[in-house]
Amino acid sequence: MKNKDTYKNPVFFVSAIIVGLLVIIGAFMPEQFGTVAQTLFDFTTINFGWFYLLAVFIIILFLIGISVSKYGKTRLGPADSRPEYPFFTWIGMLFSAGFGVSLVFWSVAEPMSHFFVTPFPGLEPQSEEAARVAMGYSFFHWGISQWAVFAIAGLAIAFIQFRKKGSGLISVAIEPVVGKNKGVANTINILAVIATVMGVATTVGLSFIQLNGGLSSVFNIPSNIGVQLIIALIMLVCYLVSSGTGLDKGIKWLSNLNLGLALLIMLIVFLLGPTVFILNSFVLGMGDYITNFVQYSLRLTPYTGGDWVYQWTIFYWAWAIAWSPFVGAFVARVSRGRTIREFVAGVMVVPPAIACVWIAVFGGTALYSDLNNGTQIAEAVNEDVTVALFEALGVVPFTDILSIISILLIFTFMVTSADSATYILGTMTSNGSLNPALVTKIIWGVLITAIALVLLFTGGLNALQTASLTAALPFTVILLIMIISIWKSIKAEYKPKDKDRS
Repeated sequence: MKNKDTYKNPVFFVSAIIVGLLVIIGAFMPEQFGTVAQTLFDFTTINFGWFYLLAVFIIILFLIGISVSKYGKTRLGPADSRPEYPFFTWIGMLFSAGFGVSLVFWSVAEPMSHFFVTPFPGLEPQSEEAARVAMGYSFFHWGISQWAVFAIAGLAIAFIQFRKKGSGLISVAIEPVVGKNKGVANTINILAVIATVMGVATTVGLSFIQLNGGLSSVFNIPSNIGVQLIIALIMLVCYLVSSGTGLDKGIKWLSNLNLGLALLIMLIVFLLGPTVFILNSFVLGMGDYITNFVQYSLRLTPYTGGDWVYQWTIFYWAWAIAWSPFVGAFVARVSRGRTIREFVAGVMVVPPAIACVWIAVFGGTALYSDLNNGTQIAEAVNEDVTVALFEALGVVPFTDILSIISILLIFTFMVTSADSATYILGTMTSNGSLNPALVTKIIWGVLITAIALVLLFTGGLNALQTASLTAALPFTVILLIMIISIWKSIKAEYKPKDKDRS
């Protein structure tokens, strides 16, 4: 698609205008914008929380079923195609796009939050049992459920894009069910772009704050908007350089660096921290996760009341669903040539496994310190979640060195997230082109950075995040349609005369 055609594409200019208007409203009327966004989010989660939980559970069952069936050997591409990227690079790309800086942010903050305010009424806060439940629930929230949402979107897009040679758009992935309708297709794709831009801008904005917090704790650099502006400009320059090199260089190299750095700091903290406690808490946490999986997956509180499930589980599922167009499209793009079985196993098992180990190491270190050494990390996190990781590193030897590595990791994750997001936004607004124009990616990258900064200035980050999650409700319906779309498309591949269509 030529550059000039991109700007004639209604998906590009309509979504850009809507995003611009939302940011202007968020900047000049943050309180009103926040109130409306929160009202919409509360309405969708309270009235349709059951729908989110049920949909994600159905998606998990479908993915497991199709991967172990005879259709699992079907390749996402021609029958003779092979994976485009080596396994380590592929996992690094998945990890960076799907979790990245969010996991670094929440790996200590979430278990300590559950330790301080427990998931169940009657469970004593900051007790040994509260620590156990906190770890098990954190595993659950960062486990296969979120990744199943990304996997179903990725599988639907990859199958149509690489097996059927269609474009990598959300609207095209559901065409086998809804047919071709330009108005419906444009609406779906615009919604996907808006949800992606707002979600990524929020994550990038939180990254600026967390990086500033890290620099403040290590180098005593003041924590203010001026420092965050400098961080944003440095990130933008690095992103522009990376974006200019393309998917096979910039994102690929950064993803390998991210995964390598993450594994390095995790290994160091594991060896220097309470190693045996971490191992014990990991094994116990996995046991609790597996044992309680169905209960947690379908847990609501109609009899006892309370909003904990809405604030955490349903919020996470809404976040994953709202982000599924972005992460799913990126996962699809880097998975060409793999079989459905490889795809489902790789996407739903490896990144969640890394996440659970990561949470056990960092969250376990913080829990051990509070339980046994009388520190007050939980209180500090309750006051300010952005300091969680650095509070945990403060109880481990070589705190400053580990904090510097963590700052570098957060930065590279941030650049990779922006790079991969703008690549996908370029694709979404270029009729699904696998090689969107550089200028299109730059426009989206600059817009995301500008949005994040405007909202940091006005304090509207939380409102924007809440607003982006209202997109989860329509996308839940779209993901369920994708299940039918995948099934119809794959069944059509396996006619009675075909014995092997691998």
